[in-house]
Amino acid sequence: MLVWARQIKAARCLVGWEQFQLAVAAGVGIATIRRIERMTDDINAQFGTVEKIRRALEGAGVEFIGEPKPGVCLRLK
Repeated sequence: MLVWARQIKAARCLVGWEQFQLAVAAGVGIATIRRIERMTDDINAQFGTVEKIRRALEGAGVEFIGEPKPGVCLRLK
């Protein structure tokens, strides 16, 4: 599933994580999180990196919603 930069930032905020917490959970550098969150829509990063971030957020209860209207929602556990 294609994930947009805005979705990543929104998802991080929904779970109440700081950027460093997402970086640790995803196993990526905090500079990577900061760079991705500064992007507007398309993510200019390696697919594997984006997948790590997506999986970390999904593990925290986030569900990414795809086209035609991309978004995020939080599933309570």
